[in-house]
Amino acid sequence: MFSLGGSCSYLNSSFYGVSKSLVQCTHNKVSPPPMAVASLSSNNRQVDETAVSKQNASHIPSASLSSTVEKDSKSSVCGGVEDVYGEDSATEDQFITPWTVTVASGYPLLRDPHYNKGLAFNGKERDAHFLRGLLPPVVISQDLQVKKMMRSMRQYQVPLQRYMAMMELQERNERLFYKLLIENVEELLPVVYTPTVGEACQKYGSIFRQPQGLFISLKEKGRILEVLKNWPEKKIQVIVVTDGERILGLGDLGCQGMGIPIGKLSLYTALGGIRPSACLPVTIDVGTNNEQLLNDEFYIGLRRKRATGQEYAELMEEFMSAVKQNYGEKVLIQFEDFANHNAFDLLSKYSSTHLVFNDDIQGTAAVVLSGLMASLNLVGGTLSEHTFLFLGAGEAGTGIAELIAIEMSKQTGAPLEESRKKIWLVDSKGLIVKSRMDSLQHFKRPWAHEHEPVKNLLDAVKAIRPTVLIGSSGAGQTFTEEVVQAMSSYNKKPVILALSNPTSQSECTAEEAYKWSEGRAVFASGSPFGPVEYNGKVYVSGQANNAYVFPGLGLGLIISGAIRVHDDMLLAASEALAEQVSQENLDKGLIYPPFANIRNISAQIAARVAAKAYELGLATRLPPPENLVEYAESCMYSPNYRNYH
Repeated sequence: MFSLGGSCSYLNSSFYGVSKSLVQCTHNKVSPPPMAVASLSSNNRQVDETAVSKQNASHIPSASLSSTVEKDSKSSVCGGVEDVYGEDSATEDQFITPWTVTVASGYPLLRDPHYNKGLAFNGKERDAHFLRGLLPPVVISQDLQVKKMMRSMRQYQVPLQRYMAMMELQERNERLFYKLLIENVEELLPVVYTPTVGEACQKYGSIFRQPQGLFISLKEKGRILEVLKNWPEKKIQVIVVTDGERILGLGDLGCQGMGIPIGKLSLYTALGGIRPSACLPVTIDVGTNNEQLLNDEFYIGLRRKRATGQEYAELMEEFMSAVKQNYGEKVLIQFEDFANHNAFDLLSKYSSTHLVFNDDIQGTAAVVLSGLMASLNLVGGTLSEHTFLFLGAGEAGTGIAELIAIEMSKQTGAPLEESRKKIWLVDSKGLIVKSRMDSLQHFKRPWAHEHEPVKNLLDAVKAIRPTVLIGSSGAGQTFTEEVVQAMSSYNKKPVILALSNPTSQSECTAEEAYKWSEGRAVFASGSPFGPVEYNGKVYVSGQANNAYVFPGLGLGLIISGAIRVHDDMLLAASEALAEQVSQENLDKGLIYPPFANIRNISAQIAARVAAKAYELGLATRLPPPENLVEYAESCMYSPNYRNYH
């Protein structure tokens, strides 16, 4: 970066770091070349990130400006929805003071993860951007880089090492990271997200290298809007936020829960095609009640007990207001891994004023409902003809139960209260029944039915005789042999979903489910399990992973310009996902489609969600496209390298 001392001094070819094409254009008798300019206020705070003169824009040499690069011929990117992300077109009509110019070239270009291509810079690019000698002479393709990285990745034996290698790649070469993840999604999804991300959060303080999101703590109270403005990207469309109180099934990890928003947003990009620059991970640090972390010298968060009550509510209110003020009405805020008492309250409070979504409550519900719809092809009947028993009555359990009841009501026309009677929940104190009503939390009360008290899961299975058993308890090994055998005694094909994450918290393994049911179970889990051989037959279980739904849901909300999330959108996402399960998948016992096709699945889900937004009058991007599937695909981010001039 260099100051502008005079009206024409910026054209002086002696300035270090200016690309050669800028130097050359000084000899032409044309209007001054356009510049990448950062406007500074009197207190040296950046107020306008980038401004580019539209005139002669094709001659800008800076690799830091996406308007100066050509897209790879393989790229399907068309600049987003009317260039909604602002990456592919010049920023116009900004009032700027041209005091400084930034040109990314030479060594800094190799340290910029957004534009670094490593050995894929070709000869012309190396000449134009002062890269000669900074790289070995060989030029290799991005495909060969992917092959090399996967070879290296497979040499790591410890999952956390793979996770750290992926995070290092993301910090070094963003496009290569996403191309690697997209093309090897089934192999790398468990690395960048569950189950490995759980261990990464537990050890986040020890492995922390550099920030990849915003940390907003109680120290920033009264200044959250200012903190949001510190983030370098200005056109944010998806925020994933956590307070770290209930990370997966691991409990309170405080500030170290940041691994969850980072992982989720990586999937928004890789699976849903949302541009990385439009994604913002946020951790709200209000302290932790985890004594082990408070005594850990490497802990990176506030060393205090968790804030509660008014102090907590005021911080969250300031955050939500600041987000809307800074990013507008249509930014999607995804709540992630909040404890039950806060999760339901936040979703209830802000669902009518903000575009909010809780993946633990709503995302899990949509994915599980989809699996149940697909399983009907194997077990027969309609949803309303089945009886459901849940182990776990928290965010996930009650969220799934509610969406199942809504879908049953939609199909049968029966009142919602009537549909709920087909669904039973077991919590830590036993079956949820009417006699416990006074002591129940508000979100459990709709599931309190008339029945005598039952103290444990096995007795509940025997009393209720469900056709579907769903685990969302976060307690491992709770679907015992006796429980599975009881389910199998009442059902020819019992549907058993062990949803808790990570793997250590799963209610049972795939092997146990198939063995104890004598190969008759229709099984899926929250964490991945490998194929199981039983009595000479190989069983392949599906993974009820939220990543099937939330990336496509987010894309659908964005391309339609939706201002609110409606339950009907979740039902539309579930139906779209269920339709992607082929007969071939069902023949293998799978109730979810392969992840290898996830981008096409996300486009289908996005189209359904967007169509529902238009139908409900919640969409603002008008007129609606004629073909929403093609439109969704055209808006997806491509990680292919671009050619820099």
